[in-house]
Amino acid sequence: MLKEKDPSILFSEASSGDRRSLGRLITMIEDGDKESQVISSLAFKTPGHSHLIGITGAPGAGKSTLTSAVVSQYRRAFKSVAVLAIDPSSPFSGGAILGDRVRMGDHVLDTEVYVRSLATRGELGGLAACVPEVARLMDAMGFDVVIIETVGVGQVEVEIAALADTTVVVVNPGWGDAVQANKAGLMEIADIFVVNKSDRPGAKETARDIEAMLDMSNLNAWRPPVCLTVGIDGSGAAELCEKIQKHLEFADESGLLSKHRSNRLKEELERKVASELFGRAKSMMENTSVKSLVESVIKGEIDPHEAAVKVVDLVMVEEGFHAQKSH
Repeated sequence: MLKEKDPSILFSEASSGDRRSLGRLITMIEDGDKESQVISSLAFKTPGHSHLIGITGAPGAGKSTLTSAVVSQYRRAFKSVAVLAIDPSSPFSGGAILGDRVRMGDHVLDTEVYVRSLATRGELGGLAACVPEVARLMDAMGFDVVIIETVGVGQVEVEIAALADTTVVVVNPGWGDAVQANKAGLMEIADIFVVNKSDRPGAKETARDIEAMLDMSNLNAWRPPVCLTVGIDGSGAAELCEKIQKHLEFADESGLLSKHRSNRLKEELERKVASELFGRAKSMMENTSVKSLVESVIKGEIDPHEAAVKVVDLVMVEEGFHAQKSH
């Protein structure tokens, strides 16, 4: 039983195509226990060649249906695909609602497609905290394409741009969506725009509106193309995949891809350091000195900011003590 829970063994089995082991690895990462650190290390030391694609946009834009159509296109090109569908957390269990799995049922029997729903668990950006590590695991497993589809939560959805190699922003026909995209900052982070459900009235007008907004934007050498798609029947999905490939080639040749991935690792490290420091500071709240500071704040003798600086100093002293002790 212990061997079945050993992350190293599970990693080896998952690398050989065992989807059940892969699922257990992801669960361990979601739980954030010690096993997740082992998995993260194994994945980091086993780099793959995945193209990380983010699909984001307003709720109801048809992202899941479009994602399914995109997966079909990649499978026609004999590319393996992993889909990480970021679902809102269940109010009862805290787990993912799994709506995206239902909508991507066409691929359920395809052994070269892996779909996993991850719960946001209250993460404001629409991305589960574990997504970067799960995406790295998918890369280590050898998937050609990793698609991250976000739940679509409005203005903070731009977080996806920091994680993906290529960011696809999906809107529906209608000026309101284009305006909302502009307000949310999605105009700045999009590598490709998609007007989905383009069989509806107003699709071409929306595409023109986006083009006009791009004309007024400060663009670099890459101008985001605007694609018209109908996710439900796959219309336009082939063109979209071509645009995604062109963006990857442009980013690679221009050096932007390497720079973006380096920045991504730096930001991940910063988040890890901040999280680690937060955890250690929180554990010190029972320290006698810290309790004394808390009482001083409550009595109005010291302000919270000054007290916080003192707590951080205490953490640093504590860490320095342990470091010297280890030597």
